Amino acid sequence: MSELPEPKSSARTLIYIPIIHTQADMGALSEQVKKASLKKMGRVGWKRKISRIDKFWMEVEKIIAELKLPWNRVRIYQDGLPVSGREAEIVTELAKSGSRNHALLLRLIDEGATITGTESLELLLEEYDHVKKTLRKELKGLVRPAKSVSASILTRRDKFIGKRINETLAPGEVGMVFLGMLHSLEPWLDKDIQLVYPIHRPVNRVGEAVAPQLIS
Repeated sequence: MSELPEPKSSARTLIYIPIIHTQADMGALSEQVKKASLKKMGRVGWKRKISRIDKFWMEVEKIIAELKLPWNRVRIYQDGLPVSGREAEIVTELAKSGSRNHALLLRLIDEGATITGTESLELLLEEYDHVKKTLRKELKGLVRPAKSVSASILTRRDKFIGKRINETLAPGEVGMVFLGMLHSLEPWLDKDIQLVYPIHRPVNRVGEAVAPQLIS
């Protein structure tokens, strides 16, 4: 596990937590995601994947607890959380729907961490529309849309997220960003931000279709 850098009053540290999305994270697309997954891997494979995801989140929770961070100086950024003024409400709703990710965020907020709007709503809506079309084609057995569309949206999201962190993470704060494993954030961060990977670096397979990212 990576060690945190020695704290400095002027330093900006960002802890990168690569995540696996669950069905509960998908909101209105959750049933379509489940149907596409069942078609692809069958019920046994689906249950096996759910079990692996559950174990993954148990490990994430354990690792974060071991970091023993000063939570009143921690700023949290979250994959899929738009800048809206309703960040805490959105996190609460998704936690109630069964999201392990957002239930963890709620516990960290209770410890004193600050939740921060992370993404562009316009880009999230664009991706939502693209994923919906992709899932519809998968369920009908049609050819998926070009991977370049997924890659373009993902890159623009990463650029926005990086800019958002650059603008909101203050000197002396510790940021913690929860991002799906296909994101590539590092190129968009200011050079003074120290990145820490307590789990592992993201897969960074830019160009993969969006739907597998959501299902895996």
